[in-house]
Amino acid sequence: MKILMITPYLPYPLVSGGQIRSYNLLKLLAKKHEITLVSFIRKKEENESIPHLRNFCKDVRTVLRGKAWSPKNILVSGLSYFPFLIAIYYSQEAKKIISELLEKKDFDLIHAETFYVMPNITETKVPIILVEQTVEFLVYAHFVQASWFPPLKILLAYDVFKIKFWEKHFWQKAKMVIAMSESDRRVMKKEIPNLDVDVVPNGVDSEFFSKVTRKKVKNPIVLFVGNFKWLQNREAVEFLVTKIWPKITGKLKDVKLWVVGRNPTESIRKLLSDNGVIVDDKVDDIRDAYAKSDVLLAPIFGPGGTRFKILEAMSSGLPVVTTSIGIEGVPAENKKEVVICDSDQALADATVELLVDKSLSTGISANAKKFVNKNFSWSAIAEKLDQIYREVSQ
Repeated sequence: MKILMITPYLPYPLVSGGQIRSYNLLKLLAKKHEITLVSFIRKKEENESIPHLRNFCKDVRTVLRGKAWSPKNILVSGLSYFPFLIAIYYSQEAKKIISELLEKKDFDLIHAETFYVMPNITETKVPIILVEQTVEFLVYAHFVQASWFPPLKILLAYDVFKIKFWEKHFWQKAKMVIAMSESDRRVMKKEIPNLDVDVVPNGVDSEFFSKVTRKKVKNPIVLFVGNFKWLQNREAVEFLVTKIWPKITGKLKDVKLWVVGRNPTESIRKLLSDNGVIVDDKVDDIRDAYAKSDVLLAPIFGPGGTRFKILEAMSSGLPVVTTSIGIEGVPAENKKEVVICDSDQALADATVELLVDKSLSTGISANAKKFVNKNFSWSAIAEKLDQIYREVSQ
């Protein structure tokens, strides 16, 4: 089949969770399909990755997105029905490229990654699959709830209203919508009961992460991993450091907290330094962090898809303590493959127990590794997506 794939980022190099997903699926699907890729980029230097992607793609086209907070985007968002998220990715250049490709090539299917790239797709009879990596209006609604300045809160709430309107609009324009988790699917079906939506979860390169060899360290290490560009991760590390960490250090004196994440803000850096926490935004191979740590602690309370860090840690043999929201999309059993808690005290107690009880820690990590490698391999996930491609194109 001939597939036109449209993504809001170039799938390589592997910096974000979305890139990890798109790249691994692209690489596997290219074995069966001819894929033409159209991607937005932030900097022209990203075009250096095109030769690598041409190993899997028939053709690769890029569109320079430009700065998000530009006067143009602010005006489009403020003076039109489009939310800011769509304004960022609405591009005449992208529309022209996609229109020309649809005219010249006989595509069997369009794969749109995220709803906010869809306004760039001109009218076509080619069936569209819309992949939603998260339910965006829920993510931004959570951001509004966290805002404290009333006038800004009102403006953001209006933008969320527009996001929800257009997200639902493009769900209905697609022939099939794909969600990351069953919980996301339930939200979509609640909004639009007759929506045709399936679940294709995120995965993990089990062969890559299963090679992690545990390294003994003098003092036990609790690990947090997250890109601080996202509100959920900023909230999580603040909750961890201020609410959970004092309860852990109150019971264990020699334990260390290692925070690994890109784009730490000045407030995050200050929060961590004031508490004597190790912060590292330059880990080249995340497997080193998993190898040297004893527990991954992920107190996630904000919505937003399947967390790659949790799947990666589980595949690496690192026991995980997280929340019921943090484990959404991963049907792991509590206290068998993962430990799930939703209060600061329970999260602290569970972390201490895993650090002290090596038998419990070893058992959970072994179960988790088997569970993830069996259920979340990219090959199995790509196979399901391939089946959906064939069903939708008929």
